[in-house]
Amino acid sequence: MNLPSERPTAEPATPVRNFSVLLSPTPRGAHQARRLGAGQLRSWGLPVDPARQIIAELAAHAATHGRVAGRDFRLTLYVVADTLRVEVTDTRGELLPDPQPAAPDAESGRGLLLVEALADRWGVTEDRFPRKTVWAELRLTTPEPEL
Repeated sequence: MNLPSERPTAEPATPVRNFSVLLSPTPRGAHQARRLGAGQLRSWGLPVDPARQIIAELAAHAATHGRVAGRDFRLTLYVVADTLRVEVTDTRGELLPDPQPAAPDAESGRGLLLVEALADRWGVTEDRFPRKTVWAELRLTTPEPEL
């Protein structure tokens, strides 16, 4: 009797999830990034926080410092194994982020410091000019049950 042969597949052992959307580089676009990103995380059954805060800060940074009239920014979420990667790509590749402590009385300027504090890793990838991508990664681990 001939049995069907088993062929190895190229599919990953764990599914790779991704979500990507273009948004206007405005406060409204940054708000939509936070809302859409949180909704996508919920649909995947993943915890929303602190990823929602990271999305909000990176999107606000793109809308404020990466804004070019007529050019959108892109929010991308990837989940590979136990890591969530948040990416925000804008079209101001010449302006690389540099997190600096804000003045104590400043009303803004702490966004990337928050990303640095909340993310397991973060950085900037220079892309084909004029783009850059600011990214942050979070490990998706389930807390150990208390005994």
